Amino acid sequence: MKDGSLIPRFGRARRDPALAVLEGFHPVKHALRFGASLQLLVTSDPGELQRLAGALAPDLGPRLAQAQVLERAVFEQLSPLAPSTSVMAIAERPRVRPAELLASSHEAPVILLEDPRDLGNMGACVRVAAAADAAGVLTTGTHDPWHPDALRGAAGLHFALPVARLESVREIEQGQRPLLALDPDGAPLRARGLPPRSVLAFGSERHGLSEDLAARAQQLIRIPMRDGVSSLNLATAVAAVLFAWRTATEVPEGR
Repeated sequence: MKDGSLIPRFGRARRDPALAVLEGFHPVKHALRFGASLQLLVTSDPGELQRLAGALAPDLGPRLAQAQVLERAVFEQLSPLAPSTSVMAIAERPRVRPAELLASSHEAPVILLEDPRDLGNMGACVRVAAAADAAGVLTTGTHDPWHPDALRGAAGLHFALPVARLESVREIEQGQRPLLALDPDGAPLRARGLPPRSVLAFGSERHGLSEDLAARAQQLIRIPMRDGVSSLNLATAVAAVLFAWRTATEVPEGR
């Protein structure tokens, strides 16, 4: 395979709903660590890749050493913004069935993002959800939560938990998980009162919850904030709620 043939291949992968394009060392690292199946792994600087692997992911050194080496000029054409860490990959997306996620017995919340607009922020929400060991992340709207920009924002942690887009918010009713939605007019957040198998819904960055989703919620809750502060960044709000829940439900050491 000639190096130049990889340029259209990466372009096709960006449009393929069965594939994920990983840009940069951390997305590739996390994808591999959480079981991603890579179709292609490339680098323009194998020495730097091995240095990063030795410092940040020695467990993955042998796998990263198998990267195909490309000329820098070719590598830079594989992405609108080539990563400075000089590594990219094409991976197979895990197949996620939202109905199965919602019906799962995992005693942790599912995060629902209603029509998120900022792909990097969407990815940051996935990263937070993975760190908090949430059951999964579902989105509505037109944006693909597996877009390369979202994968970059999540540092590849889409492979650590189920992530999928819903066609309609009606799908959340399939799993019999209580729906709690974040809203400025809701009751103050009480982390110990959050059902572990809930769906926690967050509205869009600009418009908040839709009337439809708010009407479907069993409860509206809000994050207590200082007077005069109108809102939080979406990923910050998700982090605040998830880690309040996680802290409240952790068993202290020694018990």
